[in-house]
Amino acid sequence: MAPVLGVDFGASGIKGAPVDPESGELLAERFRIETPETAKPKQVADVFAEIARHFSWSGPIGCGFPGVVRRGIGYTAANIHRSWIGTDIAGLFSEKTGCPTTVINDADAAGLAEMKFGAGRGRKGVVILLTLGTGIGSAIFTDGVLIPNTEFGHLQIREKDAERRASDAVRQEKNLSWEQWAIRLNEFLHAMEALFWPDLIIIGGGVSKYHELFFPYLEVKAEVVPAQFLNLAGIVGAGLAACTSTYDAALRQAS
Repeated sequence: MAPVLGVDFGASGIKGAPVDPESGELLAERFRIETPETAKPKQVADVFAEIARHFSWSGPIGCGFPGVVRRGIGYTAANIHRSWIGTDIAGLFSEKTGCPTTVINDADAAGLAEMKFGAGRGRKGVVILLTLGTGIGSAIFTDGVLIPNTEFGHLQIREKDAERRASDAVRQEKNLSWEQWAIRLNEFLHAMEALFWPDLIIIGGGVSKYHELFFPYLEVKAEVVPAQFLNLAGIVGAGLAACTSTYDAALRQAS
């Protein structure tokens, strides 16, 4: 299977690398560019094209987008400019790069990587992946089948979006200790358990590399593990999404 380019569009940085879709390995060092301050579609598309040029890329590209995406169209924009809503993201990026581009929710992309190659590999039952960063992204799988665009970070906890209480950005902004932050995270995880009774919860995002500092404070029934790809899961999963057969299989049944 030919390599694909995976790009992860985050609130602070846009990063990409060629991916081997058969192993999940990055085939070159990732290339990162700061996300433009207003992060409007045209500005981000220019960055997207710059990343493709950096790798002299001419093949399929997959992109993880921080919002709901259906058939390449953006439907939400909680942490980015609202002009993304209604934008044909896949069409815009394809036009800018001259390459066929697949766009999916960024947490769904991370979930694809972890379920195929990482912490969720071979796991049946209900698996929830949560990316803890600027916000809270989510992906849920049932016996390996992805239910896209869940956006559990906007679940209401104490009359606020969960990500406004328990994201890693909130931990840093409020200078919370790991134990103090874990209390907030526990509230959110308990809500996930009450709704979905997951067998496994995978914690991803940049904070996952510090899991030993807060996992001891988590009090949930499900098994909780760190993402194996850490902050690279979005790139790997976005690359997988560009392999139509792999993405379609994840929406139907784990490969």
